[in-house]
Amino acid sequence: MTTPQTPHGTDNATPFTRRRFLAGTGASVLAFTVLKPGLARAAGANAKINLGLIGCGKRGKWIAELFEQHGGYHLVAVADYFQERVDAVGEQLQVGAAQRFTGLQGYRRLLEQQLDAVVIESPPYFHPEQAAAAVEAGKHVYMAKPVAVDVLGCLSIDASSRAATAKQRCFLVDFQTRANPLYQAAVQAVRAGEIGKLIFAEASYHCGPTWDSMDQLLRQDPKNPEVRLRAWGVDRVLSGDVITEQNIHALDVACWMLGAEPLRACGTGGRKREFVGNCWDHFAVIYHFPNDLVLSFNSRQSGYGYDDILCRVYGSQGTVDTHYFGNVTVKAKEFHSDGKVGNLYHDGVVANIATFHDCITRGDWTNPTVAPSVRSNLTTILGRMASYRNGTVTWPEMMQAKEKLEADFKGLKA
Repeated sequence: MTTPQTPHGTDNATPFTRRRFLAGTGASVLAFTVLKPGLARAAGANAKINLGLIGCGKRGKWIAELFEQHGGYHLVAVADYFQERVDAVGEQLQVGAAQRFTGLQGYRRLLEQQLDAVVIESPPYFHPEQAAAAVEAGKHVYMAKPVAVDVLGCLSIDASSRAATAKQRCFLVDFQTRANPLYQAAVQAVRAGEIGKLIFAEASYHCGPTWDSMDQLLRQDPKNPEVRLRAWGVDRVLSGDVITEQNIHALDVACWMLGAEPLRACGTGGRKREFVGNCWDHFAVIYHFPNDLVLSFNSRQSGYGYDDILCRVYGSQGTVDTHYFGNVTVKAKEFHSDGKVGNLYHDGVVANIATFHDCITRGDWTNPTVAPSVRSNLTTILGRMASYRNGTVTWPEMMQAKEKLEADFKGLKA
């Protein structure tokens, strides 16, 4: 990124090369020592990390279970706006009633508890504020993508990551593709020149009406602020729109492969589905990267019959072809590899959870996942701005505008 907005860290084709998977990850919980708060750093691989969960929706509940299954974590507090959500997670994972916090500011009360780390699985709009507060409170941070919904939010995440490094705290952004060896090897092949001089790239994210249940919920009471919060996935401000909230998976891989942020984007899009929310359901963007490289991107979140998250990079001597739910293939004149990804949605998270524990217990505060995550997040925002404009937006123009999305929380409890 252009100075002074450049996130710290460098683009690394294998960001998890420092990872040393814990021996016996599935061992009994009794094999770990519970640490005193604030001491879960550079303490050895048997450290038991006290954990807080911010965001107890479907994914939050699921990922909390994966942290518990790892064996190196102990969930001690949960926060969500809604009482029934914290109770559901609390009852299942044995978090006491006094350690369950609700309301918009419930996460702040959680941060006052005896915690080493927090997992942030709230709607993307809240990520920057919650991450900043967590780092300020001296906690390690594990965060879902996207990191933010606007430019200022991205800059805030970058600042929080820098602060975390200065405080000797870990900050990990949970992109599953970046934790996958097949994707890592494909990026290495591109960097090593296995497919020759890069010519062109394409990326796409196609799926059906993902947020149909939220749309149905919002239809029942569209003016109710709590219903709007539950239906965050169809709200442009709370989610960042489809291109940022979901399509970031494909665009993150593209930026990773190309090793840069785009110079400018020309986009269009709109909505065909009859959702009551204000998010679009399709985008088409042409991104221009350095060295005369063009990335063609398109997405849809409606209809049926075809689902895929892909990125292809074409070179003078070969092609890289990646699919989130399929294979990662490198075809070149002198090099060929092909492998099935498997259940990346699950396995990538499991790998990142292990990495998070490993970094905390070894005292690795380099936090290499943040800079590329901020870059890909800003890339989605660039495409979103261009598409809303039905025209072209440059990277410097986007950064200088510093667009801020503002949510209306009138009627919600603090």
